[in-house]
Amino acid sequence: MKKIGIAVCGNSGIDYLKHDKDIRVFRSLLIIENKEFEDFVDINADDFYKQLDENPDLDIHTAQTSTGYLVDLYNQMHQDGYEELIIITISKELSGTYQNAVLAKNMVDFPVHIFDSLSVSYIEALMALRAKEMADNGRSVEEILTELEFIRDHNHILICVDTLKYLVKNGRLSNASGLLGSLLKIKPLLEVSKKGKVETKNKIRTTKKARAEMKREFLEEVKDKDVIPFVIYTNNLGDVNEIKAEFEEQGLKDVLVIPLTPVVGCHAGPGTMGVGYIEKRR
Repeated sequence: MKKIGIAVCGNSGIDYLKHDKDIRVFRSLLIIENKEFEDFVDINADDFYKQLDENPDLDIHTAQTSTGYLVDLYNQMHQDGYEELIIITISKELSGTYQNAVLAKNMVDFPVHIFDSLSVSYIEALMALRAKEMADNGRSVEEILTELEFIRDHNHILICVDTLKYLVKNGRLSNASGLLGSLLKIKPLLEVSKKGKVETKNKIRTTKKARAEMKREFLEEVKDKDVIPFVIYTNNLGDVNEIKAEFEEQGLKDVLVIPLTPVVGCHAGPGTMGVGYIEKRR
């Protein structure tokens, strides 16, 4: 049985989770006022959102992991004894990371499988954790990829943002047409769609109503499902902890709280929060 190595992009937020598995992480760069910061290594989520909260007009942009860096990562993993690699990325609809991972794959001479999560945040992180667990237990690449496909096809993330400014500015909102006229007035309920895009579900006028609708839709969706629930925060941990408590009062167990990484968060903006779930196999 070949020794299988697992790597995942930092957009997964796996850096913020406690685990003891040898999962390699390749991170994007956050460029703030022309200075480069490696996500999590040079700047963490709390510090980033504090800066953005204090200065909403901060000059920020991002750069995905380069092809050259990924080639080096693959080769290092191979030198460390991994004969075959599974690389998990953020949705290709949200970043060029997937394409760079594929280009790097074509520049090495051992098997590398690039898996598009069609999502972001904890969906990716769980994929990496599950893949590594299966690899350590001697499961084949084919079995692991089948499990990743199940996770990819059985999850959903709902998102509330305080403003669409950041998503539209950075081209991450797929169906912005018709919203631009009242851009700063609406607080829409968004979702990560099955196609891996951030799309608008409902147009709502206040943050309070958007969050209420987000919770209502989430609880309706998971009502008859056995799920792994999680909530995502930016600069609003207190509010998110209240949502976690509400969900647990509704009978959901082990609701995970995870920050949205700075590289993803700079496209969503401060005040963003999300709720999501992954279905368990019956």
